[in-house]
Amino acid sequence: MLAKRVIPCLDVADGRVVKGIQFRRLRDQGDPVERARAYAEEGADELVLLDVNATIESRPATLDMVTRVARELSIPFTVGGGVRSLSDFRDLLRAGADKVGVQTAAVARPDLVARAAATFGSQCVVVSIDARRRQQGWEVYTHGARRPSGLDALGWAAELERLGAGELLVTSIDADGGAGGYDLELTRAVADSVRIPVIASGGAGGPEDLVAVLTAGHADAALAASIFHSGRWTVAAVKARLHSEGVKVRL
Repeated sequence: MLAKRVIPCLDVADGRVVKGIQFRRLRDQGDPVERARAYAEEGADELVLLDVNATIESRPATLDMVTRVARELSIPFTVGGGVRSLSDFRDLLRAGADKVGVQTAAVARPDLVARAAATFGSQCVVVSIDARRRQQGWEVYTHGARRPSGLDALGWAAELERLGAGELLVTSIDADGGAGGYDLELTRAVADSVRIPVIASGGAGGPEDLVAVLTAGHADAALAASIFHSGRWTVAAVKARLHSEGVKVRL
């Protein structure tokens, strides 16, 4: 069995790390370079940086910031936000990203996922699925969780695997920032519908939530932000708790 991964997330706006609730009411959480360095030193398996305003402002992620963060890391580094073309993929990879996250553009032009996988390799392509619960199942939202797409999350996950995505980053809009735990039903449903790795996101309030999503939720990795930014838990402490609960992690 592969080790489960713990991945801190840096949501960045205007050059600062921010965190909100359900993608709204953003609060300043510090400098992205300092945060990245600290999390790497604490034993993070990977790091994700999302430029949360890039898509809304119709621009790519800030390459200078990506380069400065990448210089601090020796762990896999995923960058997303405003990715709309193969050129955006190429620019981010050249700036130091190991993987590129895409979401809104993948919904608008699914062939971008296939072309990126063919050009750079599936291992570089991480597609985000922001989903909100509906009466039956979950609907995919785009543009920073602002616009419903009409797509069913499970069907879209299967299509992304077919197109060549290497990983799926699945965020529950309902749970995001609430610290009440991940949406285990959503994460498990997506993970069981595909063969590629699924990263769970949205709702971590403590180590017990990561234990739950990496076991009952069938996730391959857990993304978290607030529990680390607040200082309540270090990455090392969370991984120690996971290990004590029998979850295989790299210590």
